[in-house]
Amino acid sequence: MESTTYLLIDEDGKEQAIITGDTLFIGDVGRPDLAQHVIADLTQDKLARLLYHSLRDKIMPLADHLIVYPNHGAGSACGKNMSKETTDTLGNQKRTNYALNPKLTEDEFVKELLTGLTNPPGYFPKNVLMNINGYESLDTVMTRGKKPLSPIEFETIANETHVLILDTRPSADFAKGFIPNSINIGLDGSFAMWVGEMITDIKQEILLVTEPGKEEETMIRLSRVGYDHTIGYLNGGFNSWLKTGKEIDTINRISALELEYHATKEKLTIIDVRKRSEFDSEHLLDAINIPLNEINNHLAEFPKDKNFVLHCAGGYRSIIAGSLLKQRGWDNFVDVSDGFVGIKNTKLPKTNYVCPTTLL
Repeated sequence: MESTTYLLIDEDGKEQAIITGDTLFIGDVGRPDLAQHVIADLTQDKLARLLYHSLRDKIMPLADHLIVYPNHGAGSACGKNMSKETTDTLGNQKRTNYALNPKLTEDEFVKELLTGLTNPPGYFPKNVLMNINGYESLDTVMTRGKKPLSPIEFETIANETHVLILDTRPSADFAKGFIPNSINIGLDGSFAMWVGEMITDIKQEILLVTEPGKEEETMIRLSRVGYDHTIGYLNGGFNSWLKTGKEIDTINRISALELEYHATKEKLTIIDVRKRSEFDSEHLLDAINIPLNEINNHLAEFPKDKNFVLHCAGGYRSIIAGSLLKQRGWDNFVDVSDGFVGIKNTKLPKTNYVCPTTLL
């Protein structure tokens, strides 16, 4: 019910491929828990059973040579085990994809599919409603958003409305200087996912700061996940703001080696914003884990009376966190620019979470 699959047949009548949307991925299948948030009589168990029959009765009987073109790949929150590969043959998926194992009974399939399924990003149910109720055309969205604004016009709108300033430049550039109260979600990372996680109101009006030439791409990528209310962008990018001499803010960054040096001199409060699974796999001894997607619910855990250190895996997510904290009044932290990737190469003490049941 939550996706459509298209069978492509060429001009000679030969079946060539299937475009599988959110039904079948490479190495995984779609999550069956989205429509339940907006349609009362549906549950993820019912939806999982519908998916079982869609796969068994519609897709698996098709020929093995068909090329599978899914809608998402690795890193998407639309599944739990997606491959980084973008295409495959259906035959190979029948052999390797756990969800297409012909020996699975319906009940076994449901259990396998629902085990380890994390909560969907907050914007997912809102997108389901948009798909049901309808939405504005992309032309309308782009016409509203493609308004180049001078620094003075940009500042006036930002000061007089409840608009959000979204800066999509790379995290390293953002940290060196940005418009106060803006948040950073870089186009060069998992942009759509983090927009959906961090901007709670899907109808939030947005002013953009992008690299010059990236304005249209940003609006389209926002609209793909339902954020259709861009109302303008800073003409000329951040450099035009700098040239006017207007106020800017920065985020101080250190390398993992610098963190190692400071840790030998003093006791540091270190906050790791990676996912819990990443943290459990390996983390700095005594580090505190506040996953980025949970940050808005745990702001009270960030100290205001002492300095602290932020890090993620490679610096992308920690700058998102840093920009949000700056927006809310924190200024007493530094960010580790190379994240845990760099930290792993230091002598700082590390540990991993061990489930107590494994000790029995």
